[in-house]
Amino acid sequence: MTSSSISGTGLGLRRSFLDEFAALPEAPVDFLEIAPENWIGVGGPLGRKFRALTERYPFICHGLSLSIGSPAPLDENFLWRLKQFLNQHHIHLYSEHLSYCSDEGHLYDLMPIPFTEEAVRYVAGRIRRVQEILERRLVIENVSYYAAPGQELREIDFINAVLEEADCGLLLDVNNIYVNSVNHGYDPEEFLHALPSDRIAYIHVAGHYQEATDLLIDTHGAQVIHPVWELLNQACMHFGVFPTLLERDFNLPPLEDLFQEIALIREIQQKWSDVSDAPRQIA
Repeated sequence: MTSSSISGTGLGLRRSFLDEFAALPEAPVDFLEIAPENWIGVGGPLGRKFRALTERYPFICHGLSLSIGSPAPLDENFLWRLKQFLNQHHIHLYSEHLSYCSDEGHLYDLMPIPFTEEAVRYVAGRIRRVQEILERRLVIENVSYYAAPGQELREIDFINAVLEEADCGLLLDVNNIYVNSVNHGYDPEEFLHALPSDRIAYIHVAGHYQEATDLLIDTHGAQVIHPVWELLNQACMHFGVFPTLLERDFNLPPLEDLFQEIALIREIQQKWSDVSDAPRQIA
């Protein structure tokens, strides 16, 4: 790897296809993403395989356990270990979910932060502390949610207020916008257009499960559907082309099938690269 910059298309790296992926002379992806919790402290043959990949491809870390909205104190011991891991592998970008997943123990799910002014101030303060320790801008993801306890603000206003007060970046997940738009009855394009383009670091696209006509479950376990592809198209048209990653966490198909979906991302990016400024790049 000659540069730490991130651009183009990416894929979430899973251990189940690590060997197959590593054996490819050249994969049709520009960067990879991992959950750092799954790799911090891993040594031996698996650790060496991972190191070999970080020397070939730029990486992003997308965390699972920071629990930025939790009432419990930040796990600063984890943050210091994370910083060491990021430095060791020359990973410059770390993203997390605008949610929480722990209190006195881990809940193993992403819980919604109340959309309130008090929560904006609380979460923004914790994000600033994370950025201080890591010496990196934290990138937060708009998440899917199924209830909004104690809601005072609209979801879009809550997200934008956190971004502004914390001075952090945004991981724009177009599938989560679509899922929430169905579950909570709003216009996904209107929501998308209300996000600040100057905060976007990169984009996620994924599949979901349809429980009912008015209930979608964000699973990352299926192919991306047409309305989500169209929302990605709208994002590129409205904001320009950003690095975009395909998320697939289970029900994993053959790598070739994942590469076909990545090719669709690349087609959309190329379409809007031809009519806009140069594609965005994360340095």
